[in-house]
Amino acid sequence: MALQWFPGHMHKALKEIKESLPQVDILIEVLDARIPFSSENPEIAKIRGDKPCLKILNKYDLADPDITARWQAHLESERGVKTITTSSDKPAESKQIMQLVRSICAQKDASVKAINAMITGIPNVGKSTLINILAERIIAKTGNEPAVTKNQQRINLGSGIVLYDTPGVLWPKLENPNSIYRLAASGAVKNTAMEYDDVGFYAADYLINAYPAQMQERFKLEELPDTELEFLEAAARKRGAIMSGGRVNLHKICEVLLNELQSGKLGRISLETPEMLMQEKVEMEAAAAKKAEDKAKRKQRFKDGSLTPDKQDRKEKRTEKRQEQSRRMKKR
Repeated sequence: MALQWFPGHMHKALKEIKESLPQVDILIEVLDARIPFSSENPEIAKIRGDKPCLKILNKYDLADPDITARWQAHLESERGVKTITTSSDKPAESKQIMQLVRSICAQKDASVKAINAMITGIPNVGKSTLINILAERIIAKTGNEPAVTKNQQRINLGSGIVLYDTPGVLWPKLENPNSIYRLAASGAVKNTAMEYDDVGFYAADYLINAYPAQMQERFKLEELPDTELEFLEAAARKRGAIMSGGRVNLHKICEVLLNELQSGKLGRISLETPEMLMQEKVEMEAAAAKKAEDKAKRKQRFKDGSLTPDKQDRKEKRTEKRQEQSRRMKKR
């Protein structure tokens, strides 16, 4: 699936983040706990440098808790990174973020100056809801629609912490094709930027292999089919997603599957693990190396093929002539 969604306001937001970063003591990146890698903006990692980073795995109540714990260990293996889990159904736990920020910035906390914290995150990871919880008032506009926040703003949270809020930012090029599907399946991109059928088939394939018991129970199937198509057809019959003539409405059942995945009705599900990402990185590196090799071969074939025998002979004679002239010059 080709996903192209990098509106102009996102380009502007990324530029503003880079400009404001020197004034910041700590970077807070809000991630979707179901897709910590795919919701992690690689552009932020490039520009943060040595600044400490607190990664918040939000929507923890929707994610597989065992996999989330593995992600926390994986993320904290990077220097200067700490993690915490949050969810909108337990706002009191989000208050721990303030304590953690003071702990990480202990030296600044001991001074009279406020701690400047910048909060970032891709669209629809729950950043605005989190800010309202921390500020104890409605500061940021919230909504299930991605890209609600459009402009950067400063928020005084009290207790010596000033928060720089930034719009949700994707990045210009999504390298990992699997991440594109995971972002779409989790609801991080607008419905108009995705193809329900394509994403639905990807999600179905993953879910029947990673969470077979949950899928069988949720869709009340006597036994779980082996393929995503068979699963979607069986689920469609159970949910009445049937068109005239008794044909299965695959678009409708894909829409149902994705809506229930995003709302948590399928249970606590994570769409990626650290181990999966390590394997995918190896595959991507191999694919990139193969692409570079093929490109070099095409270039060489074009170069060799553009010379007819007559042209090749003249080229060799010119080379010999230049070499002879060079030898004569050296003798002088």
